[in-house]
Amino acid sequence: MADRARNNPNNTANNAGDDMETFNNVTNYYEKNKKRINLIVGTVLVVVVGYFGYTTLYQQPNEEKAATAMMTAQRYFQTDSLNYALNGDGQHQGFLNIIRKYGSTPSGNLANYYAGVSYLQMGDFDNAIKHLEDFNGKGTLVAYAAWGALGDAYMEKGNIAKGIDNYKKAASKADDELYAPIYLQRLAMAYEMNNQNDDAKDAYLKIKNNYPTSTEAQTVDKDLARMGVVDVQ
Repeated sequence: MADRARNNPNNTANNAGDDMETFNNVTNYYEKNKKRINLIVGTVLVVVVGYFGYTTLYQQPNEEKAATAMMTAQRYFQTDSLNYALNGDGQHQGFLNIIRKYGSTPSGNLANYYAGVSYLQMGDFDNAIKHLEDFNGKGTLVAYAAWGALGDAYMEKGNIAKGIDNYKKAASKADDELYAPIYLQRLAMAYEMNNQNDDAKDAYLKIKNNYPTSTEAQTVDKDLARMGVVDVQ
């Protein structure tokens, strides 16, 4: 934007106005789509995380106490009772206490993921980032969901560069038909907001070419047309 202003001093005000209008349009578009995507991701994560918890926690005898402590907090999480999920209900522990008591166990690690997503949904982005960065999902599908949630948290904080970095990681599992197109779409919108239009086009084209049956592919032609790309095969 600054280079264009220097090269066209007589049009500085007009260019600034056009850029601001474009930024506002992309921002509004991002916010509108984010609500829909959060609903999809939230629904699927219950299944993915439930499987992760079963395979890594319930099958390990030394994790029995920690896994049992997680059960009620997970149920509260699934019903959007996030305060109880985090802090407990007076009789059962919440994720935060599980982290304090079992932080070095797989259960405590998974509780960090749950806590981070809970804080994200509650609008506490600093704590969301803290717990999501403490979570280690290496080797699991949950790692990609955690990177996506981190991207959301950083975007909410206005740190688009960090948002982009985490969305790239979240979309990096090429054979993932579910998460990859979701986070490619968020990545593309973040690129647009950061005036990286060529990168945004590339991300949209990956959705179109690599995930043609995804929900995101249904609107990708409009996304590309908005950026001046039409009749792409």
